[in-house]
Amino acid sequence: MTEDMISPDAIQTLDGVFLERVRRTPDAVAYRQYDDKRQVWHDTTWAEMAVEVGHWQAAIRSEGLEAGDRVALMVRNSREWAVFEQAALGLGMVVVPLYINDRGENISYIINDADVKLLLIGGFEQWAQIRSVKNNLTPLKRIVCIDEAEDIHNEPRIIKATEWLFGKAGVLKKRQGKPDDLATLVYTSGTTGRPKGVMLNHYGILWNAWSGAQHITVYPEDLFLSILPLSHMLERTAGYYIPMMTGATVAFARSVETLSEDLQTIKPTMFVSVPRIFERALTKIQDKLSTESEFKQKLVRKAADIGWHHFEYKQKRGRWSPAFFLHPILQRIVASKIAERLGGRLRIIVCGGAALPEYVSHFFIGMGLKLQQGYGLTETSPVISVNPVEDNDPESVGTPLTDVEVKKNANGELMVKSPGIMQGYWNNQSATTAMIDPDGWLHTGDIVRIENNHIYITGRLKEIIVMSNGEKVPPSDMESAITRDPLFEQVVVFGEGMSRLGAIVVLNEEEHKKISSHSEKYGDSISNDVTNDVILESMNKQLSTFPGYARVEHLIIADSPWTIEDGFMTPTLKLKRNQIMKQYEEEIRKCQQTG
Repeated sequence: MTEDMISPDAIQTLDGVFLERVRRTPDAVAYRQYDDKRQVWHDTTWAEMAVEVGHWQAAIRSEGLEAGDRVALMVRNSREWAVFEQAALGLGMVVVPLYINDRGENISYIINDADVKLLLIGGFEQWAQIRSVKNNLTPLKRIVCIDEAEDIHNEPRIIKATEWLFGKAGVLKKRQGKPDDLATLVYTSGTTGRPKGVMLNHYGILWNAWSGAQHITVYPEDLFLSILPLSHMLERTAGYYIPMMTGATVAFARSVETLSEDLQTIKPTMFVSVPRIFERALTKIQDKLSTESEFKQKLVRKAADIGWHHFEYKQKRGRWSPAFFLHPILQRIVASKIAERLGGRLRIIVCGGAALPEYVSHFFIGMGLKLQQGYGLTETSPVISVNPVEDNDPESVGTPLTDVEVKKNANGELMVKSPGIMQGYWNNQSATTAMIDPDGWLHTGDIVRIENNHIYITGRLKEIIVMSNGEKVPPSDMESAITRDPLFEQVVVFGEGMSRLGAIVVLNEEEHKKISSHSEKYGDSISNDVTNDVILESMNKQLSTFPGYARVEHLIIADSPWTIEDGFMTPTLKLKRNQIMKQYEEEIRKCQQTG
């Protein structure tokens, strides 16, 4: 924690923290962003941000919106994201962040469910996604487009940001907001397939950022690299509000594809990630290493192995070994090269959103990186626990944050109380009641053990697939939707720790024959591929009401139906998921290798 940390008790709203940061360090760099037109990185100070926020507030007020109205943004991580959010919060409005690659149907559902009045989009890609459902976006009064987009003249509600802001100079508004005011609605996948709007207040998010910063040391000189979408609460709290509260700078990565280049250009000291990013990084390292000599491959493996055991020794979980005499040498000639690929200045990396595979954490920690795994839910603002540097057990998801109470119920489920607990689900009291009991304990759905104040997740009370990017999907609801198509007799969806979902399916024989006969005209060599494409298309059509990331891309076709007799069904005709997945273990492993 830094001495310049803004306390949530002193400034009790998110827009209040922004104003206080502007007051304290007006000339410090707030954000660094790549200018595509000039092809250079551009810095914006806190004082410059304040001027922009004032202009945007004037434009928002011109739309006749009032405090409490919902406004949404469908924009990649950028200075504009921060400006719009702070402008809206400063006017007492509720911000609804949307994923930039979500389906039009889901965007339409969220906008209608939240009664969104104003939407900010990035450009052509986002407009293309919502254009097909524009007639269903009935609550929207205005759509503001930052970049160019084709065919916008056929929609009277859409306007370019430059035109919208023209002549709208205004002074940054200061308000007396309350800490328990609703700040944001963050939609997360629900058990019915429809997203649920998580209601988070100002103080809950501020407290979570402050409490999370007690586990890590952040300085005003730190430079964060923002790569997770700001529509994800982990990035928003840990990678956006912690820097604001501590006075650190945030650089917005251009894309996942350019991440490697951005790391080496920006040279961040900190960033927040999900396991998938490290899995990709390790895959690239291993691919490059496979072309090197056997000696170099052994040297890298030895460096990671000795580094890991040295880490365990330092954490007082392992014994001293004579091999540690090699540790400084291997760190210098091997590990330093890995660190350089990540910019060479990383002090701390926070990883959350999904389970970090053991082999990944062992490698990077063995190479000297301070990788701290955490855990939380959107419903908890979101962090519940994180591993401190001095007590870091990568097998766990860390120790509870300050002011977080945890306990287990009779089922071994983790129960949580904290100032960050959501106010409930928007327009969904039944789901709220199911999540939070009358005593205020939130049911996480995760089965855990708690040892030495560390939380270890051992299973889930209700089956939820956590993908490698942190997204959570309910497989049973997806399976029910898929089997509404007569083509599918039985389905098991998988994808734990993967970037793309897969499904093992039992097909209806007659329906399958129809598809196969149609694909024969393409020739025997590709008919199977064509058939599989048609099957996947039919499957994903049934999933159109689910979030955009709930799309099946891997297909395994079962040879025969699953029955009670063969042990794959219960007497009540429920599929035994674990047994089925074990039966197709090899096929699933092949899918995992391709993502």
